[in-house]
Amino acid sequence: MNAKRSTGPSHAIRADQRLIAAMVEPGSRVLDVGCGNGELLELLTREKNIDGRGIEIEQDRVNAAVARGLSVIHGDAEADLIDYPNSAFDYVILGQTLPEVRNPRDVLSELLRIGAHAIVSIPNFGHWRHRLHLLLTGEVPSVGFVNARWYTNPNIHPCTIRDFVDLCEEIGVVVERSVLLGQRGRASRFLGSGWIANLFGEQAIFLLSTRAR
Repeated sequence: MNAKRSTGPSHAIRADQRLIAAMVEPGSRVLDVGCGNGELLELLTREKNIDGRGIEIEQDRVNAAVARGLSVIHGDAEADLIDYPNSAFDYVILGQTLPEVRNPRDVLSELLRIGAHAIVSIPNFGHWRHRLHLLLTGEVPSVGFVNARWYTNPNIHPCTIRDFVDLCEEIGVVVERSVLLGQRGRASRFLGSGWIANLFGEQAIFLLSTRAR
């Protein structure tokens, strides 16, 4: 059984990608980690005139992004981010991928080593539907993927909004802005660990920096 992330049509811009794009200043240097087919990079290039780069582990997606005229290379974030120099980018983006990596703490630290800011979006495993599903069925919910069971789901480190905010505090990362994405793509700001956001948010997007630069 192959687990595939539910993203809608390949040409569509997701709601979380629109929110990420809104956090990027025009003319910035941007690295999109796990950039997929390059939809977000293309959007940022067109609307924000960025100097964009991408890294993607799936070769067919790399090929699709390159076919769009984007500068995207094949690579693994956990193995290859270390090769980028300090402060090489204004923004490093990691969209919906953090729960899939083996060492989320190390990857988050790398994002903020090579970028002045990191923009991270996560699926929220604390959403009330996932809690209810586990309570009523006794089965781990599939979050963000279709045709996935607990043993095929790529999310090896599922986390909630509260978990992510706690990790940021632990490693000295500043959450400059946090946006909740709820039902039907409705977006709203929240502060702190956001217990209401943790219960009702399907996704969250964070603009991050470090205290010392």
